[in-house]
Amino acid sequence: MSGQAPIPPLKIGSVALGGRVQIAPMTGVTDLPFRRAAVRAGASYVATEMVASADFAKGRPDIVRKAAGGDDLPLMVVQLVGADPLAMANAAKLAEAAGAHLIDINMGCPAKEVVGVRSGAALMRDLNLAERLIAATTAVVSVPVTVKMRLGWDPCTQVAPHLAEIAARNGASGVTVHGRTRSQFYSGNADWGAVRDVVRAVAIPVSVNGDIVDVASARAALSASGAAAVMMGRGVYGQPWAAGAIDQALAGQGDAEARSQADILEAVLVHFAETLRFYGDGLGLKIFRKHLGWYVERACSAGTAEGRRAAKARLCRIENPNDLVADLSQFWRDAA
Repeated sequence: MSGQAPIPPLKIGSVALGGRVQIAPMTGVTDLPFRRAAVRAGASYVATEMVASADFAKGRPDIVRKAAGGDDLPLMVVQLVGADPLAMANAAKLAEAAGAHLIDINMGCPAKEVVGVRSGAALMRDLNLAERLIAATTAVVSVPVTVKMRLGWDPCTQVAPHLAEIAARNGASGVTVHGRTRSQFYSGNADWGAVRDVVRAVAIPVSVNGDIVDVASARAALSASGAAAVMMGRGVYGQPWAAGAIDQALAGQGDAEARSQADILEAVLVHFAETLRFYGDGLGLKIFRKHLGWYVERACSAGTAEGRRAAKARLCRIENPNDLVADLSQFWRDAA
């Protein structure tokens, strides 16, 4: 048992969360099979992939699939991105009708293809449009709306406290701040201390994001920022159970026991099977390869790093799902 005082659960608007560790929306990562894997392992909050609001409102099948949920998910968080207030409002209504408990607006994505159409982190340079998007969304849904942002566009324009105030004033129930500017992308270290200015600026819950990978970094981020919760991104690659384990430790329930290699392999195979069911064998196999690589590199602790890299390269070339299951299982047994 840790000597640290337990951290109580969090409430965003009318929605009580099961913990204080959230998994960020990540394109190509947090699809429905991954979210199910994380929830089975104890995660209380896992957002969808970033959903383009205009295409979602038009019913584009691949975009609708990104917002898919299920009865086995206790909390459904749909993240929307866009620059058209009407499309954002229509998409929010569709997300609520589909079962979303929370709707998050992306104002932090640094990708060129996103900021190039005035979305994501570009909104930190256009606070008037940001306000219109938030107001349009909160006006049409009854579920809580949150906003995810960065510190600002660059070091000279760190407007996160101001944007958080705008969000709160227009009915948002929470904000998440990645402790980097858009100009940093993912370089350098996240500045958790800078998030404290956002916490001071608003009365709604603030979550801190960036470089949170374990219990120690989660505690350090909470302490430096004064935030109410942490959000994990790349720290869950190859270990969707990490958020649940950290939540357990923060809640004062002791550190989670290390997973056996047999338990990890079973979780990987279930994740793979659900990916095939969700996408079909051909597409599912291709989509799962990035997860497979992360699992082999991070989750399989036995053997050498060189051996794991070689195994990843070989396993990711297998074209038949049954062959992959057999070869992966044999590799795991041999490595363990």
